[in-house]
Amino acid sequence: MLLDIDGVLIIDRDALPGAADALAALRARGTPFCCITNTTSHARSELASVLRESGLDVAAQLIVTATSATAAYLREAHPGAPAFVLNEGSVAEDMGDVPLAMTPEDADVMVIGGAGSGFTYDVLNRMFRRMMDGAPLVAMHRSRYWLSGEGYELDGAAYVAALEAAAGVEAVVCGKPAPAFFASALAVIGVPAARAAMLGDDILTDVEAARAAGLTGVLVRTGKFRPADLDRGRPDAVLDSVADLPAWLGP
Repeated sequence: MLLDIDGVLIIDRDALPGAADALAALRARGTPFCCITNTTSHARSELASVLRESGLDVAAQLIVTATSATAAYLREAHPGAPAFVLNEGSVAEDMGDVPLAMTPEDADVMVIGGAGSGFTYDVLNRMFRRMMDGAPLVAMHRSRYWLSGEGYELDGAAYVAALEAAAGVEAVVCGKPAPAFFASALAVIGVPAARAAMLGDDILTDVEAARAAGLTGVLVRTGKFRPADLDRGRPDAVLDSVADLPAWLGP
């Protein structure tokens, strides 16, 4: 099983009802699982701590983030190139030895992560200018929005699309919905796509993307789920919440 975090296991820092029991059931039946998330506001170690504080015991090595996937891509595709990362929250820990520039003008690669208050016209326009000079655009993910305790929050996909349209380029996407992101998570648990399922609350970046990568796609009616999502994709299964996962998997 691949499990999304926000909206599936937790909302903000509170575990959803039945989440702890679902993880315990996976362990009891010997089902390998990994948490796969587009969250870029926390490092993997921080996410493990947040989950632990909410009553969910998931080791950091069983969490695959869009940030760590982006770092791996930059090391391979742009070795040694300084990257400017526009993101809500620090990414330094999971970016490791990737050189990070403080300004767009000092960078050779433009990177968009999770959206926040720092996504100002000035910063985006400076990134756009560098792109017009030839700097490539890398998207940590293409999440459209997420659900916080205060309601729906706009995420990075809109800004990625705006820069793509303005500069006439196509971003390289490292997190969901990129097939390579699912493959990297499957490699962690040593399971082929045909024997794995993805449990998520986003019909496009979780469920349909997983199905396109060869996994079974399971949608939950929690988090960012909206009834209209059922008209936008064809999930292999729909569960009310993660609490229903053990029964769906069977003995």
